[in-house]
Amino acid sequence: MKQEKKQELNSSGFGTLPVYFTAISTILGAILFLRFGVAVGTLGFWGAIGIILLGHLITIPTALAISEIATNTRVEGGGEYFIISRSFGLKIGSTIGITLFFSQVISVAFYIIAFTEAFVPFFDWWQNRFGYELPRQVISVPSLVILALLILKKGAGVGMKMLYIVNIMLFLALLLFFMGSPIDPGEDLTRLPGNNFGFFNREHFFILFAICFPAFTGMTAGVGLSGDLKNPGKSIPLGTMGATITGLIVYILVVWKLSVSSSQADLLEDQLIMARIAIFGSLVIPLGLAACTSSSALSSILVAPRTLQALAMDNSFPIRRLNLFLSRGKGKSNEPYNATLVSFLIALGFVMLGSINMVAEIISMFFLITYGVLCLISFLNHFGSPPSYRPRFKSKWFFSLGGFLLSVWVMFMINPFYTILSYVLLIIIYIIIEHYNKAEKGLVDIFEGALFQLNRRLRVFMQKHQSSIENEEWRPSAICISPNSFERDKVLELMKWISHQHGFGTYFHYIEGYYSKQTYTESQEILRQLVELQKENESALYIDTMISPSYTSAIAQVIQTPSISGMENNMVIFEFDKNHPEELNRILDNINLARAGNFDVCIFASSTYPIRNKNGIHVWIRDTDEKNTNLMILLGYIILAHHDWRKSKIKIFITSSKANVELAKEELQERIANGRLPITLANIEIVMLSEHQTVSEAIRDHSKHAGLTLIGFREEMIKHNAGEFFTDFQDIGDVLFVNASQSKEIN
Repeated sequence: MKQEKKQELNSSGFGTLPVYFTAISTILGAILFLRFGVAVGTLGFWGAIGIILLGHLITIPTALAISEIATNTRVEGGGEYFIISRSFGLKIGSTIGITLFFSQVISVAFYIIAFTEAFVPFFDWWQNRFGYELPRQVISVPSLVILALLILKKGAGVGMKMLYIVNIMLFLALLLFFMGSPIDPGEDLTRLPGNNFGFFNREHFFILFAICFPAFTGMTAGVGLSGDLKNPGKSIPLGTMGATITGLIVYILVVWKLSVSSSQADLLEDQLIMARIAIFGSLVIPLGLAACTSSSALSSILVAPRTLQALAMDNSFPIRRLNLFLSRGKGKSNEPYNATLVSFLIALGFVMLGSINMVAEIISMFFLITYGVLCLISFLNHFGSPPSYRPRFKSKWFFSLGGFLLSVWVMFMINPFYTILSYVLLIIIYIIIEHYNKAEKGLVDIFEGALFQLNRRLRVFMQKHQSSIENEEWRPSAICISPNSFERDKVLELMKWISHQHGFGTYFHYIEGYYSKQTYTESQEILRQLVELQKENESALYIDTMISPSYTSAIAQVIQTPSISGMENNMVIFEFDKNHPEELNRILDNINLARAGNFDVCIFASSTYPIRNKNGIHVWIRDTDEKNTNLMILLGYIILAHHDWRKSKIKIFITSSKANVELAKEELQERIANGRLPITLANIEIVMLSEHQTVSEAIRDHSKHAGLTLIGFREEMIKHNAGEFFTDFQDIGDVLFVNASQSKEIN
């Protein structure tokens, strides 16, 4: 734990600003200066706005997914690749990581090619002076070589220093552009500014979208610095989302400024039209273009080698020597020296192509497939709801699903053949990686959780509409039987909370008697009424009835009933009314029956007080609760996931002596940190018992107004004074007594 904490909070690392500046300098890049004028001139104002909005409908869900995943796991080097692979497994991570690496390394070539456009005056002068045109590679190739040598010798530190300088130049250029005046048309009335609002060219929309989409992909550039950040879990969401929203606003303003300041003809004829609008435009716009493209290239050349190095360190490639070569770093910070060399050579090949439009379309396809798959897997984790997926920053499943569907649709609209080819190649890469990494987590594991949820939801749906694999990590599959379904419904609420998102629940209404036509008819009518009630509550709880001559025989039947979830039932919940303590006797007589099947046993003691959800869940931990502690904490978290408890928190009380109070608190803090549970240190309270004070008295003093109180109990209590223990909390609200068959692991 302590070692992980040191890695998570690296005192010598970067803060949030480098993430923001790396992302924003990549977002506000070459496309902004070179292609948005053409986009407005071809598509009109609303067409260009459509490109911006459609692009962000894909990139924002991806940014949300990345930010969410970054706060679900400890983040190291490798940026997006590390986050994806540690959350979804190395098979999926490596597959996406390879496509992500090519997206990043081709971006280096793209920005270097765009950088040469800042030297258009030089190329024009050369042609006028010497009579022939110089190839753009005269500038682009040396620029790439200089950039690669700089990174190889100085590392990421010099990159951060340069980022601050180029960002100042970039924002200065944009400021002078927005302060500029419309272009004077002279005597040509066809070139009056502001005539770009009345047309929309649908035919060229997706062609220009493919060219312009790389403008929005820089939002995750800062994630690649994850290994160099002081606190990635904080810096990545703040920096990424801040840059994404800033970029969206700036692009909309730029399109508006271009539309009102120039004519359609000017926009189509001059790719550096911004230079004619900005104050001192002939100087600041080429400088701004040079600044943003060099910084974007710098960002990409910092990120791509780190992705490649992380892939090699995880042995993603089938050749062992290749993994060793690419994973080898330099210096104390393990700078990806060899990976940078390989990235440089790949980028050099694309620089030699020289066409900014061609490279832009290639980048778009790579990024779209990467973002689409990332959003799909994020959606599957939302839908599957594994308890281990507990990010501190939370997105919504429909954002991820929407991002995936839009990316696939846009790829087909750009080029159906290349879309199919891309996904075929992605599947081939996955199959190859799976062949060499059979033991690692893969797509099967991701879909398993989603199938569990789908199975549960389908069964509940069919039941409510009168239509006729056990998971590797622990989650509750609870059963409860009670004859008092209509007299008191609090236990139904409890079962609803447990089965809402992370667990499964089956509730049986008990009918005492022998199975007959009469009792069967009665059971079906009761079932119909209970199902109707659950429809109104939007509950995921499965309802059934149990006819049996005795409570003991009913319990024996229920605990042998298979769960609708597809996994075995693992928890039995009994219930009694505090005002009717005699009901406790039949529960105590049958606990051993449940214990015989290694079930976790819970006894719910309902009170006459209304449920006070806003007052939170209180968990009481004593020295004797070694097996019960993790189960109580997990149950508290699982219940808290229900929207009834959305404004509530879990509070933990530890009863201890002065001798071991600090040790107990430190152990619990470490357990909570390792499990990434939503419990802050401020919500842990040590309760010191006075010489004559009992635990029951302390609970009554501190949890009198709690929404729900969780208290552990041991098997020995059932044999000795059980009735006295379970009925000793009359003055507080609802109580859930918990007894675990064995200690649960918090992943």
